[in-house]
Amino acid sequence: MFTAVCCDFVVAPDDGNLLVVDDELFLREAVAASLRFLGFEVTAAQTGTDALRLARNRLFDLLILDVMLPDIDGFEIVRRLRRDGNRVPVIFLTAKDTQDDKVTGLTIGGDDYMTKPFGLEELAARVRTVLRRTRPVPVEPVLSFADLTLDQDTYEVRRDGRRIDLSPTEFRLLRYFMLNPGRVLTRVQLLDHVWDYDFGGSSTVVSTYVTYLRRKLASGGPDLIHTQRAVGYSLRLPRPGDPRDRGEPGDADEPDDPRDCCEPGDADEPDDPGHGAIPVPASLDESQASPDES
Repeated sequence: MFTAVCCDFVVAPDDGNLLVVDDELFLREAVAASLRFLGFEVTAAQTGTDALRLARNRLFDLLILDVMLPDIDGFEIVRRLRRDGNRVPVIFLTAKDTQDDKVTGLTIGGDDYMTKPFGLEELAARVRTVLRRTRPVPVEPVLSFADLTLDQDTYEVRRDGRRIDLSPTEFRLLRYFMLNPGRVLTRVQLLDHVWDYDFGGSSTVVSTYVTYLRRKLASGGPDLIHTQRAVGYSLRLPRPGDPRDRGEPGDADEPDDPRDCCEPGDADEPDDPGHGAIPVPASLDESQASPDES
């Protein structure tokens, strides 16, 4: 059913938490043993029911999933996980070498498809490829753009070497801009990634905080945050002929409603990590917040 992996060469150890699901004992144990030898952490399951339970209750980097299982087939397992919002990557294993099955597996959310018999070396290579494609790119502690730096460990922001004090929300907003330099980010994207919850109302809060942040950054040089009319905002260098960016119509210096200005944690206390916020040390406290936020 498979070709044994050759182990007479030296490779760098791999890492990742994998779930291997197959009802054939010998194949399941051979695949699991081979991947463990390469450095992966492997959990093995025999049935679709066990696979679904494990995938729902533990975080895996990748599922290696047989399609033909005795109770719940592999396609149905992935359909249920995707309905749950679980986007764990999946490599399907199957004895069926038909185009329809391959199309089905990839369409419902699979990342790769291998037909039995297969070589363990090829499986290992495909595992590495899927993990490289689906894992988030590691982020350096210090983000840089032009003369602006943001240290994610010390929570310090500097422009041309001069420290700029930001509130917790301003820090998160700038961090998201610096992770996406040059991209035009919509208000919805900013709400989703900076506030990380359903704001449930006007997006005036985005315009307000962009105004705060732009004002603080511009004190050290030309504007870096620019408005794309009716779309959103982008972090970029000024272009010849750029007007001084004052925001969009309706982007006032003050929020329309005081309740839009601050969320829990923006004034007297650090942000609540329960909202997905970056933990902010006590040094970013009320004394460093924008006057409008306190």
